[in-house]
Amino acid sequence: MQDAIKRLSILVPVSIGMILLLLYGMFGTMRNTLLAASVIPMAVVGGIFTLVLTGTPFSVSAAIGFVALFGISVMNGVIFLSYFRRVNAFGLERKDAIIQPGTTLLSGRDDMRCGLRRSAARGRATGSARRLAAPSRVVVVGGILLAPILILIILPVMIDVSPPLQR
Repeated sequence: MQDAIKRLSILVPVSIGMILLLLYGMFGTMRNTLLAASVIPMAVVGGIFTLVLTGTPFSVSAAIGFVALFGISVMNGVIFLSYFRRVNAFGLERKDAIIQPGTTLLSGRDDMRCGLRRSAARGRATGSARRLAAPSRVVVVGGILLAPILILIILPVMIDVSPPLQR
């Protein structure tokens, strides 16, 4: 257990660093990189909340679930931010462009809802793998359920208070 925790203490920061590098490569600005990565704490809140709610102890499996949740939540942030940038580029006012991704998600139009649904897809485990993976699934499901709600509330505010990009 101690060896696994030691490895995870290296794996988690490396995973977050790689996510940040990929986001920077995708967006090309530190502002958008940090906005897209800001969803990680929102997903972590959901994972921790679900662990506490279900009485599941933190374990190596739960830690691996958090690493998976980082990637899933960042994909949701990228979808939201990309959609915002797309509608903003088509000439929608900044305030309307900030609200548009959330209303599109809630109304079920376009590909945004499908993209978020796709990001939540998970495989099935059986037998002893199911018992070992249970804490991981608890973390991922909790994060997937709570993060979109927080993303729809907090990310638009963060976009609004950040300075607009110069064209």
